[in-house]
Parts: sequence; structure tokens; C-alpha cells
Amino acid sequence: MPVYTYRGTNAAGKTTRGFVDAENLRAARAKLRRDGVFVTQLAEGGAARAARADAGPASRSFSLASWRRISPMDLALATRQLSTLVGAGIPLVEALAALTQQVEGARLKSVIGQVRDRVNQGSSLADAMAQAGPFSDLYVGMVRAGETGGALETVLERLAEYLESQVRLRNKVGSILIYPAVMFGFALVVVAALVVFVLPQISELLASLNQELPIYTRIVISGSNFARDYWWAIAIVAVALGFGFRALVRTPSGRAWYDRTRLRLPVVGRVSRTLAISRFTRTLATLLAGGIPIVRALDTAKHVANNVVISEAVDAAKEGITGGASLAKPLRASGQFPPLVTHMVEVGEASGELEAMLAKVADTYDEQVETTMTRLTALLEPLLILLMVGIVMVIISATLVPLLQITSSLR
Repeated sequence: MPVYTYRGTNAAGKTTRGFVDAENLRAARAKLRRDGVFVTQLAEGGAARAARADAGPASRSFSLASWRRISPMDLALATRQLSTLVGAGIPLVEALAALTQQVEGARLKSVIGQVRDRVNQGSSLADAMAQAGPFSDLYVGMVRAGETGGALETVLERLAEYLESQVRLRNKVGSILIYPAVMFGFALVVVAALVVFVLPQISELLASLNQELPIYTRIVISGSNFARDYWWAIAIVAVALGFGFRALVRTPSGRAWYDRTRLRLPVVGRVSRTLAISRFTRTLATLLAGGIPIVRALDTAKHVANNVVISEAVDAAKEGITGGASLAKPLRASGQFPPLVTHMVEVGEASGELEAMLAKVADTYDEQVETTMTRLTALLEPLLILLMVGIVMVIISATLVPLLQITSSLR
């Protein structure tokens, strides 16, 4: 049955919203009326966007909430729940119907309802997910392999583990970066307060004394006046540079330049390479374990690395494999993969345990990313403090030294 999104008022006169399963719009209205809900908006799946335009501003926030981005953690939990339901022997349509009731995210609930309807109409689960939109090529490809091989429960469980590992890594890196970000923001606030409130008063005092000021004092005062008078121009230039950089990175040549430059940076390059290789190896291990052929798995895993340089190396490896070569040889020849990766791949190919070796490489590189980010954070904290202290000292010396000189001359 289709899933309908509704908005209305209940018997107490309060606004209510949610989802309802029914055969058609008329049945959905009747069902909500029996539940004591007076419906003001009712739409099915993709029709919610059209209904938003007719319903006016009051419904836009609801529609926007219904179609927001699916959380990776919500998708991982839903995947694990579906694996459990399928493993319990529940028919796929009934398992998807139960999953629709279990998930909490509005967007995910609607998408799963659409997938269930397509499966009920005779479509395969992989085709239904491909048509739904939010599911990645990796997700759809593994589900298709699981359906073909009769191991859908196992594939869904591996997918859930993969998504959960990606979420854990993202959360670790994010939590490590929180403190430096707060410190940097605090430093900006302190400098802005000095420039906007403190420096103007001191500069007026120095100007009223009619004394020649040192050159660094004049530079600091001129910079303060420019920032205070033309802050809007600075903001416009910053926004324009941001949009220009974003447009450049979206072009193929610009993206290639950005990825190559990022990999060449002293510290950031190492972290970027480690993170890209970790994503690539874990994704490839998950795809191979799910029964995906290695050429197709490489074609999917290269996009997860999110780096053009790594993707070009993987393309060369894919062509080598098509020509009968091993995976380790073209990866080593590209020069983009460290010896640990190529050696582990070579051992995995020789022993027939390539998936396990790739998973070990991913675990090792995940730990390296976490360790490197922790060390960088420990180094950034004193650097940010020193930077803030240095800026404050420059401002103080530029204003205090002239006052002391004028005071000594008056004496």
C-alpha cells in the first residue's frame, strides 16, 4: 500500500502530522477521520512537493522536514533491522512494511514505503532501491548480488556493518576537530572585538595628541579602520571567493588540480591519502565479500575514495585486471598506494583472502587517521593560543608604545 504524508488537527485542536498507510487517498482520509484527525494536507510520496506549492507557507516547513537528507546512521540501523527481519523468514514485502513502521526519519520512512510498493508490484529489491534515489551504487549493487546469490540477509548485515564503521570514523574525526574549531572561533571573536571597539577609541586618543605615530601603529590603525568601514566588501569578496572555488572544484580539471594539490601538502596530504585509501579498501572489501565481480567492485569503490588521483590509479588497475594482470601490480605502479597496501593486496591475492586483507588495511588506516588527527589537535591547541596572544600583543604594542613615548616626552 502507498504511504501518505498528512497534516491536520486532532480532536484537541492541536496540529498533528505524520504518515499513514492506505490503498488510496480516499481510504487514507477515512482512516485519519476514524482516528480523529481533520486533514488539511494529504499527499503520497513524491507528490508531497507538489502539494507544498498548493498548501502555502504553513506547509513548507513540514514538506522540507519530510524530504530532508537521510542520516547515514538511520540508514545503517534500517539496514540492520531489515537484515534481521529477512533472516527471521518474514516475506520481503511484509519485512519492508514492518520496517516502515519502525524507522523514525520522515524521509527514510517515505522512501522505504516507495520501495515496498515497487517490490509488491513485482520489482526486485535492488531495482526498487535504485529507483527510490537515496541509495548509493554500492548499496544497490550489494543488494542485487545478495538477491542473485540467495544471501540477502548476509549482504544486508555486511552493509550495516560498513555503514556503521563509516559513521564511527566520521564521528571520531568530527569530535576531534570540535575543540580547535571552538578555539579558532573564540580567537576571531576576540580580534574582532579589539578591532571594532578598542582600537577606534585608542586611535582617536592618539590622533588628538597631534604627535607623529610609528609606522606599525599607523598600519594597525589603518587596517582597523578599513575592516570597520568596509566589512561588507570583505564579506562579499570572501563569499565570492568561496563560490568561485566551489565552481572551480566542480569542473573536472579543477577537481583534478585540487585533489593533486591536496595530496602534496605536508600534513594534510598524508591525512587525505590515508582517509581515501581507507574508504577505498573498506568499500572494495565489502563489495567483494558481497559477491560483486572485482571489475565492477573497483568501478564502484573508486568513487567512494572521493579523490580523482586515487580514482585514476584504480582505473589503471581495472584495465590491468581486464588484461589479465593482478590487482597489486598496477596499484604499485601508480605510486599512489603505500607499500603496505600493495603488499597486503598481493598476499591476499596469493592466499585467496583478498577481502580479509583489504579489511585489515582499512582498519589499520582508520586507526592512523584517528591517531594523526588526535596529534594534530594536540598541536593546534597551543598554536591557536599563541596566534591569539600574538595578535593581541601586536595590537597592544601598536597602541601602548606611542602612548608611553608621548607621556615620556611630556615629562
